[in-house]
Amino acid sequence: MKTIKGPGLFLAQFGGEAPPFNSWDSITKWAADCGYKGVQVPTWDAQLIDLDKAANSKDYCDEFKGVAAENGIEVTELSTHLQGQLVAVHPAYDDAFDGFAAPEVRGNPAARQAWAVDQVGKALEASKNMGIGAHATFSGALAWPYVYPWPQRPAGLVETAFDELAKRWRPLLDKAEHCGVDVCYEIHPGEDLHDGITFEMFLERVNNHSRCNMLYDPSHYVLQHLDYLANIDIYHERIKMFHVKDAELNPTGKQGVYSGYQPWVDRAGRFRSLGDGQVDFVSIFSKLSACGFDGWAVVEWECCLKHPEDGAREGADFVNAHIIRVTEKAFDDFADAGTDDAANRRMLGIQD
Repeated sequence: MKTIKGPGLFLAQFGGEAPPFNSWDSITKWAADCGYKGVQVPTWDAQLIDLDKAANSKDYCDEFKGVAAENGIEVTELSTHLQGQLVAVHPAYDDAFDGFAAPEVRGNPAARQAWAVDQVGKALEASKNMGIGAHATFSGALAWPYVYPWPQRPAGLVETAFDELAKRWRPLLDKAEHCGVDVCYEIHPGEDLHDGITFEMFLERVNNHSRCNMLYDPSHYVLQHLDYLANIDIYHERIKMFHVKDAELNPTGKQGVYSGYQPWVDRAGRFRSLGDGQVDFVSIFSKLSACGFDGWAVVEWECCLKHPEDGAREGADFVNAHIIRVTEKAFDDFADAGTDDAANRRMLGIQD
């Protein structure tokens, strides 16, 4: 058993033009003031981090971590969610995802994909330079437009998509091995890796690569009506990262999982601030602790109702209340009668 670290906060939803969200120094001070001990850093936000420098300069990384440490904050992980998304993009989403990329590669899918691979590779180098052993990302998606089997999918379509996805990610997983960093794919609708089965399809194609792992976020399982507790039992050896995010699914006579193209506030399935949704975090923290997960519990605030700063402050207290300081002894040790092998044999009726 292990004690989970935390609370941490993913900064992707908080970076902005106004202080204290527009610089690394001020946002880490703000996070500490909210009660956080660590932050997960979106590497696409140039106001917070210079990824090129982080990939090439340990001195820069030491200074970067030092600024955070002065404010009482650790760097939990780096994230390339947006860049990872661009490692594999179906043409139907070219325009929608183009804005994730650098201006000079927009409108050029091949150049955009090469840029994304380079970005993820730099983030792995930066993680190594910072002494961080896990990295958060998305897998991207080639097969997602065909997730529902109508019209009937041609034989081999999905297999070809996953073969190509594995081909694109295998060199990055090998680079991750060189850097000593686990690649943690957030299992997420919109990605080809969106549930346990699709993760296994990918894992098989990368030959069970030891650096191919999961970012566990129960909110995305609630919205799929997937058993998020059994998921821990099945995949705990591959779960290397944890987003603490709440959600609810309230189907009606008019809508269910797909939610009828409605905006977030009107959907049957929607994200909520911690404690306002349906996720059983008591059981999740218990299972992860018992399985030996010793990474960070990182709040990813997303809510269609509550103000983000309120959600962030409440989230730190919520995680603190759920982290279990695991015991180092059994509760009934006081009743230990003190036996030995001979006594054990007598108790079992075994004759010498």
